[in-house]
Amino acid sequence: MSVVGFDIGNENCVIGYAKQRGIDVLLNEESNRETPAVVSFGEKQRFLGLAGAASATMNPKSTISQVKRLVGIRFKEVEEELGLLPFETSEGGDGGVLIHVRYMSERRSFTPVQIVGMLFAHLKQMAEKSLEMCVEDCVIGIPSYFTEFQRRVYLDAAEIAGLRPLRLMHDCTATALGYGIYRTEYPSNGPSNVVFVDIGHCDTQVTVAAFESGYMKILSHSFDRNLGGRNFDEVLFKHFASRFKEDYNIDVYSNTRASVRLRVACEKLKKVLSANPEAPLNIECLMDEKDVKGFIKREDFEKLSLDLFERISIPCRKALADSGLSVDKIHSVELVGSGSRIPAVKNILATMFGTEPRRSLNASECVARGCALQCAMLSPVFRVKEYEVQDISPFSIGLSSDEGPINTVSNSTLFPKGHLLPSVKIITLHRSNTFNLETFYTDQHELPSGISPKIRNFIIGPLEVIDAKKFKIKVKVQLNLHGIVTIESASLIEECRDISAKSKAHSTLGHIEGDNDVSYDVETGANDSSNAESNLSRKHTADNIRKEQTRRRDIPVSESVHCGMTRDELSEAQEEELLLTQQDIKMEQTQEKKNYLESYVYEMRTKLFDTHESFATESEREGISVILQQTEDWLYEDGDDESEIVYTEKLADLKKLVDPIENRYKDEEARVQETRRLLNCIEDYQKVADSLSSNQREAVVAECNKAEQWLLERKQQQELMPKNADPVLWSSEIKKKTDILDVMCKHIMSSKASATTPDEIMERRNKEDDDMSID
Repeated sequence: MSVVGFDIGNENCVIGYAKQRGIDVLLNEESNRETPAVVSFGEKQRFLGLAGAASATMNPKSTISQVKRLVGIRFKEVEEELGLLPFETSEGGDGGVLIHVRYMSERRSFTPVQIVGMLFAHLKQMAEKSLEMCVEDCVIGIPSYFTEFQRRVYLDAAEIAGLRPLRLMHDCTATALGYGIYRTEYPSNGPSNVVFVDIGHCDTQVTVAAFESGYMKILSHSFDRNLGGRNFDEVLFKHFASRFKEDYNIDVYSNTRASVRLRVACEKLKKVLSANPEAPLNIECLMDEKDVKGFIKREDFEKLSLDLFERISIPCRKALADSGLSVDKIHSVELVGSGSRIPAVKNILATMFGTEPRRSLNASECVARGCALQCAMLSPVFRVKEYEVQDISPFSIGLSSDEGPINTVSNSTLFPKGHLLPSVKIITLHRSNTFNLETFYTDQHELPSGISPKIRNFIIGPLEVIDAKKFKIKVKVQLNLHGIVTIESASLIEECRDISAKSKAHSTLGHIEGDNDVSYDVETGANDSSNAESNLSRKHTADNIRKEQTRRRDIPVSESVHCGMTRDELSEAQEEELLLTQQDIKMEQTQEKKNYLESYVYEMRTKLFDTHESFATESEREGISVILQQTEDWLYEDGDDESEIVYTEKLADLKKLVDPIENRYKDEEARVQETRRLLNCIEDYQKVADSLSSNQREAVVAECNKAEQWLLERKQQQELMPKNADPVLWSSEIKKKTDILDVMCKHIMSSKASATTPDEIMERRNKEDDDMSID
């Protein structure tokens, strides 16, 4: 069984996997630990990961990158940002983003969930190839600011790729798990509180976690979903675009390919400035056949980015406030993420928390490693030490019915911000027919800007009751490991006869039975139904008679997701991904055939006038050389884009001409080896013959002499033949003669009937072969 963790970032992807005695990161085909999160559409196939990134400069308008920013987001929310991306987009029918590319000579449209599904499929294929096993179970890292819709999109994308996520894990929670599980020393005066600051390519996430021996609890999550390493790249991009406009009179914004090249150069420049006080920028033929040069100092870069540095402190203060801790209670600050290497960021955090931020974790791999570790903890295959992980909900979630909000202690909030994952609550309502329940975010200020508060709508019913009176309905609501709210079950409670002395009036708005009325396993997220029923029973022990007269009936529960994929749409996406994958495989096989044909042409041309020269006549060499040259010319002209069958046929035609020469060359060496083997066999049996009875010795010696005489005569005939003619003595004939001699001599030595002659033995053996029947 596979135990892997996936971290699909906005720029790169990382695959972590569990192995004996630890967690490691898989290498891609170029032995890199990070794989670009890029999907490029060519004329007849897709290029994913490294191949996709290589196509970005040459084919920018059909190369999709930074898709993580577009998942589960309305088009109008990211319309300004989409203008910076090279590919074409539009608003879909559901209000989301629709991506347009050229593929198979036509205009095709894909949703962000389909693109993420392609990335998952590519990572799955990489993992299966490296681990040499089927990969299904996994844990996937997601930002803490993902809404329920975005979380469901990731689950849909994973299902399109054939994956089965055991958990969607917050990035910083995965980082904290990888940090805490290996620690052995903890303070004696309470938990060790650590702040994790993750500055990625497109976002900043801050998490405060408390660690104790065998235990980890997340205290708060905070974020800025629009602040990351790419914002600093954009500062450099704008600076140099303006400079080049003045110095070289070129407008980079007007040329998509030039914009892509400059952004790539600015990203590299930022990394250079992280380790050096100044850095140059040189790009050959950026635009209008002009080479451009630039130069910038680190202090100038920091001045240009001053407003970005100030924004970093905002989520840090918010996370600290939500955790209820003061700065002096913070044990340490861990800095991770690809955008965290800028020296000024470290200085800002040191000033804010009063302690130097540490880099004890791998900045780019910590999320994937933590996810792989969590997958190992959830998998029955690996034994992991007991360690409890308690994560929390980043947003407050409420519940309303068709009669209005369901009032709770915390103002219509069923699961408040900071509530443990997973959690279960049981709601008691009184209804007489089918009704609706809707989940929503109760505090718009907690959400990223522009996000709709609506989540999902549940239909409870039909109740299938005869009476028009209101019945007691118990609804079990779960906030699961993925951070998604689901209704596990709904039950109608029927009382056979009312034996109570007093009737009780019930509010139609219903009430919630508190967390004490249900138990759950926080580590595994599995609801303990038996304990729940036990606790409910204890609550009603005062009225055993009424309990005995109560009957529970399950009620159907259906749901609809706001702006989500239906099952039919998901099935269509799976079928389309399968077709795309099959096309990719077909084109890869075609390219392999083309490459093999090309290499065969070069190889045979060299051999004809080198190792194989003496084995071909002059006319053969000249004729084959002409055909090889014609094939090469065809490959670079008309045959540049042909089918696999055509390349296979071309190769077969060439082999018909070359194989006779190739066989003569190969058989010369093989003939020497088989001759040596036959002579060794003759010598061995001649030595053994001395220890045999006289009849057996004579028979064995006679067979050896006969074989030796046959070899001598045939060798003499072969020596008279030129090398460029087909041999009269093939190595296969000598091998057959050796095998026959071996069989004959073994039969003579094992036979007690010494009067039997070798000719009789062969005659009998041939007769036995003729009499054999095959079923």
